[in-house]
Amino acid sequence: MSLQHIGHLVRRFVTSLSSREPNVADAAWVDSQLLETERELWHRMPVSDRRHSIAVARRFESLGDSWTRDEMAGVLLHDVGKAAAGLGTFARVVATIAGPRTARFRRYHDHERLGADMLAAAGSSAVTVDLMRGRGRAAAALIEADNI
Repeated sequence: MSLQHIGHLVRRFVTSLSSREPNVADAAWVDSQLLETERELWHRMPVSDRRHSIAVARRFESLGDSWTRDEMAGVLLHDVGKAAAGLGTFARVVATIAGPRTARFRRYHDHERLGADMLAAAGSSAVTVDLMRGRGRAAAALIEADNI
């Protein structure tokens, strides 16, 4: 694991300790980017994941000037599959360190595929679902925005 990746994980952990909801303006912006079924998924994400998704989406926006709504939806929902594992903050830390040793830890580590399945079931576009699978023109920009 690189120092950059460790730094990313430490920042995610520290920000995940807050229960502060995203501000009203950010939440309204998110709602404007998502289909109704996608909004329902986003609002079911833990508050720390919702705040993280906004921060990643804002960084993603700055990496290009012609992102589509479907690509923005994929970015905003890039961690939606993590909820399928049902892990809290500290269990996520253990899962990250221990690896996919239990069924719940495997679901956590497989969150991209689970998220893609959730989005497909919710009626998201092929572009949005493909981005969750790490494919498409925006995939590299999502990784960059997520790892800053």
